[in-house]
Amino acid sequence: MSTEQKQKFAAYIASQGLKATRQRELILEAFLAQAEHPSTEELYLGLRKEHPGIGYATVHRTLKLLAECGIATVRNFGDGAQRFEACAGEHHDHLVCTGCGLIIEFENLQIEKLQEQVAKSHDFTVQDHRLELYGLCSNCRKGE
Repeated sequence: MSTEQKQKFAAYIASQGLKATRQRELILEAFLAQAEHPSTEELYLGLRKEHPGIGYATVHRTLKLLAECGIATVRNFGDGAQRFEACAGEHHDHLVCTGCGLIIEFENLQIEKLQEQVAKSHDFTVQDHRLELYGLCSNCRKGE
């Protein structure tokens, strides 16, 4: 976990009149160590193995705080679960398997350029965007 993210979270917590607790720090560390896009439940189940005193509500509230302060982004990939993704410096898009829920991050300069061209041709200024492609991964296609 970067010191910068820890300091950013501590400053945000203080600005909200909240206490910096060891549980919030553990949740932040566990979240940033994730390679995936965890839901509250997934992160909670992983944490409670080593820290049984951490409650589900504490994990959920802390994830919301992480999103509010810009450390996490809330994502909905159509599986009914609100998922959280660490805010990375680089923009990327997602392939989402509707069979098993696999999420693959990718970057493609041609797609980015095409989006810029489309916006320009419509005299439109893009402020933000998301590209999520839904389908079946190779493992799920094998089971068809």
